[in-house]
Amino acid sequence: MGLLAPLRAAGRWRDALADPTRSERTFLVSLAIYVLVWTVYGTIAKSSQGLHPDMTEVIAWSRDLSLGHLKHPPFAAWLVRLWFTVFPIAGWSYYLLAMLMPAITLWIVWRMSADYLDVEKRIVGIALLTFVPFFNFHALKYNVNTVLLPLWAATTWFFLMSVRTRRTFWAILAGVAAACAMLGKYWSIFLLAGLGLAVLLDKRRTAYFRSASPWITIGTGLIVLAPHLLWLFESDFESFSYAMLVHGDKPFTATVVAAVAYVAGAFGYIILPLVIACAIARPNLKTISDIVWPQDPERRLVAAAFWGPLLLPAIVAVLGGAEITSLWSMPAFSLLPALLLSSPAVAIRELDTRRILLGAAALPIVMLVMAPVITIAAHRAGPAPAAAQASLLTREVERLWYESTPEPLRFVDGDSDLAYGVAAYAAERPHALTGMPEPPASELARAGYVWLCLAEDGICRIEAEARAGSAAKLVETQIVRNFFRFAGKPQRYRIYIVPPKP
Repeated sequence: MGLLAPLRAAGRWRDALADPTRSERTFLVSLAIYVLVWTVYGTIAKSSQGLHPDMTEVIAWSRDLSLGHLKHPPFAAWLVRLWFTVFPIAGWSYYLLAMLMPAITLWIVWRMSADYLDVEKRIVGIALLTFVPFFNFHALKYNVNTVLLPLWAATTWFFLMSVRTRRTFWAILAGVAAACAMLGKYWSIFLLAGLGLAVLLDKRRTAYFRSASPWITIGTGLIVLAPHLLWLFESDFESFSYAMLVHGDKPFTATVVAAVAYVAGAFGYIILPLVIACAIARPNLKTISDIVWPQDPERRLVAAAFWGPLLLPAIVAVLGGAEITSLWSMPAFSLLPALLLSSPAVAIRELDTRRILLGAAALPIVMLVMAPVITIAAHRAGPAPAAAQASLLTREVERLWYESTPEPLRFVDGDSDLAYGVAAYAAERPHALTGMPEPPASELARAGYVWLCLAEDGICRIEAEARAGSAAKLVETQIVRNFFRFAGKPQRYRIYIVPPKP
C-alpha cells in the first residue's frame, strides 16, 4: 500500500490535468508549487554562496536605466528594476524572479502544445521539460539567458499561430515578442532566422507572404526595437563590438571544436527526456525518422522551427570564426514536447503518464531535502569570495565611507564582481562604474567613490592608484564568512575611499 500511494496520487494529479473543467486551474497550481519549491531550494542551497556575479551585474545595469549596455541589450535589466521596485534585494526574492522565467515558459508550452498533442502527451511533454536543467538548476541564476526562456517560447508560439491563421492579432504578438527577444540578447537573431527558414520550407509560404501577417510582424517588431536601434547607432554598436571582441575572430579549428561541443552539449542537457521518451515509445527507425523530420506539413513546420534556431548557431559560428557554448541553447527547447511526442506512432499509456509525473514531482522534493547538504558542501569547498562575502564587504565599505563623509555613497568601481556585489547590497543603491558609462568628471569628484580590489590583484591596485592618486584613503582588510559552525576561507581586500570634494 505504501509504495502504491504515490502512484495513486500521481494518477489523481493526471486526472485533474486531463479533465477539461479542471486542467487549467490544476496546471497553474502545479506551476505555483513548482516555483515555490525550487525557489526555496535555491534560497537554501545557495545561501552559503551569495548571489552570483551575473545576477549582481544585472542589478548594477538596472541602476542606470538605458536603452542598451556594453555587453547586452537592456530587457533583463528593465525587468530587474521593476521587480526590485516591489521586492527587497535578497536571495529569496531574486530566486523567485528567476524561477518565474521557466514557469512562464512551461505555461506557454502547455498552451502551445494543445495544437499538436492530445492531453496525455501534453502532460507528459511538460513533465519531461522539468527534467531539463535549464528549467530549474540553471534557471536559478538569473541572467540574459534565462530571460530568453519565455521570450523565445512566446515568439515561437505567436509565430506558428500567425503562419497557421494569418490573423493580425497573432502577427502583432509575434512582432512584439520577437523584438523583446532581441532586447533580451542578440543571440535571438538565430531564433528569428530559424523561424524564417522554417516558413520558407513550409508549403504555405506563398499564402503566408502574400498575406499581411509577415509584414505586420516585421513592422511591429521594428517599431518596438526602434529606440534600441537608435541607441546602437549612437553608441557606434559598442555591444556588437564587445561580443566580437570576446567571442569572435577565433581560429578555425577552435570554432569547429566549439560548434561540435555546442551541439553535443545541447543534446546532453536534454538527454533524460530523450531517454524517457524512447523508453515509453520504443521507436523503430521509421518512427525516429518521423519524429526528426515528419512528412505531415503541420508537424514538419514544428520540426523546422525546432531545428533551425538550435542548429543555425553552430553553422554560423564556424563560418564566422566565433566560439559558442552549449549553455546558450537554453531557450531553444520549447518545441521539444511537440517534436518528440506528436508522431502518431508514439503511444503513451496512462500508467506511463503517472510514472513520469511521479518522477517530475520527486526531483524537486529530493533536491529540497538535499539543499542543506549542498550548501554546506559548497561552503566547505570555498565559494568565490566576490559572491559569498559580498554582503560582509558591503558593510565594511559602508562603515569606512561614512567614517570619511556624511554624503551618500553613489559610485563604486574597481574589480567588476566586487563592484557589482557592493552596488547590489549597499543601502544607498550606488551605481557601479565598471563596464558602465561614467558620469562627468566634475560630478564624480563632487560625489566621490569607492574602488575595490582583491588584495592579490596587482593590476587592479595599479589602476586604483593611477585613478585615485593621493586623494584616496586606503584600507586593507580581511573578511571571513563562517556558515553555521563551519569556518570559511579568509580573503583580503584593498578598499580605496575617495571622499567627495567640496
